[in-house]
Amino acid sequence: MTIVIERIAAPTPAAAALLAELDAVLGAAYDLEQRLSRDELFQPHIRFFIAFVDGQAAGCGGVALFQEFAEVKRMYSRPALRRRGVAKALLARLQAEALAAGHSLLRLETGVHQAAAIGLYEGCGFHRCGAFGHYAGLPLHRVAASIFYEKRLNLGN
Repeated sequence: MTIVIERIAAPTPAAAALLAELDAVLGAAYDLEQRLSRDELFQPHIRFFIAFVDGQAAGCGGVALFQEFAEVKRMYSRPALRRRGVAKALLARLQAEALAAGHSLLRLETGVHQAAAIGLYEGCGFHRCGAFGHYAGLPLHRVAASIFYEKRLNLGN
């Protein structure tokens, strides 16, 4: 199995399909109001990637670059390809992008029902933290189902 990760600069059919799958999964458990839309993912401060396994789109993820930190956005891997390294490869690429952009702090928000994601992030060295960025200013009911994580990055990661 060969995993190839490509940065995309504009929405593609593969990105649209992956994001629609992710929205269906998340929409079954959470309100949709906090998610970036497909068009919002392709802004200058966000780098978005698709992972391909043997030529087929297998997952996606982005990293938003802010002044004080970078944030993982819209991570997803197709269920049939989980536990095969796709998400870890994507996360490693996002970490590398954050570092290359001069960021040593990577943060993310995930949901309390995303057991696989929680396991991935904790297994990759992320630690729980409080709400950050725009999340910190949201009413409590809007982040009640959220878990926040952060990881300090360095050349040894």
